[in-house]
Amino acid sequence: MEGASYLIVFLVVVIIAIIASCVRIVPQAKSYIVERIGAYQATWDVGLHFMIPFIDKVANKVTLKEQVLDFPPQPVITKDNVTMQIDTLIFFQITDPKLYTYGVDHPINAIENLTATTLRNIIGDLELDQTLTSRELINTKMRTSLDEATDPWGIKVNRVELKNIMPPAPIRDAMEKQMKAEREKREAVLRSEGEKQSQILVAEGKKQAAILDAEAEKQAQILRAEANREAMIREAEGRAQAIREVQKATAEGIMMLNESNPSKEVLELRSLEAFTKAADGKATKIIVPSNIAATAGTLQSLVETVKDQK
Repeated sequence: MEGASYLIVFLVVVIIAIIASCVRIVPQAKSYIVERIGAYQATWDVGLHFMIPFIDKVANKVTLKEQVLDFPPQPVITKDNVTMQIDTLIFFQITDPKLYTYGVDHPINAIENLTATTLRNIIGDLELDQTLTSRELINTKMRTSLDEATDPWGIKVNRVELKNIMPPAPIRDAMEKQMKAEREKREAVLRSEGEKQSQILVAEGKKQAAILDAEAEKQAQILRAEANREAMIREAEGRAQAIREVQKATAEGIMMLNESNPSKEVLELRSLEAFTKAADGKATKIIVPSNIAATAGTLQSLVETVKDQK
């Protein structure tokens, strides 16, 4: 009885193990290729699946996520016979797991060899300078060519990038010297342009300063002329006022003299005073009145009269 019990337990365990082996859970971003008796049966997507034991098997587990292949540097020759090393990055994604499994043997190796030959064909049509400056063009041509070639394999090439372009050492040295010469040339040009701009700015500053000085001198001359004119006007007005005052005083004196009814002797005395003022040394010519003697006699009589009265 105990042997039979162990046998039953053993059979139960084996049956459970067989059933468990027939259950498959496909995770996200995966696909399983199932074969039945060696022939393609189905492609399992995400979820729970069952297979017939000993008849069905999972032939391949395919990743549907985008993948990256970093190939080692490949020797290529440019149109002008320069040998260089170029390594590439391939971004691809499996779109058809069945074609990927049965389309080509060792798909990754096939992509690597196809990439190398495509790169050599494209670089062979370009010269060295074009190769160094046409990365985007090379990337586009390679992606288009690889995508067309890998389409029967269920692979889509999304992007191709040239990781490094390594010319031979002598050419790298020549390029560095050329770049150094170009940098020195640009530096000299920039320094020359800076000096030129500096001289232009200095000249412009001097020009503006000269213009401002001329404007200031012009304004100063205008102000001085205005001040001199105003001073002359004030001086002329003062002289005119003085002349008017003298004439007014003279007129008032004549009026007072007329009002006082002066005698002949007083008039002659006033004439003598005027003659005395005319002869103060400033005049170059003196006109002597014809009655000067009579006037002097009259003056002498007046003096004596005054003395007698005292």
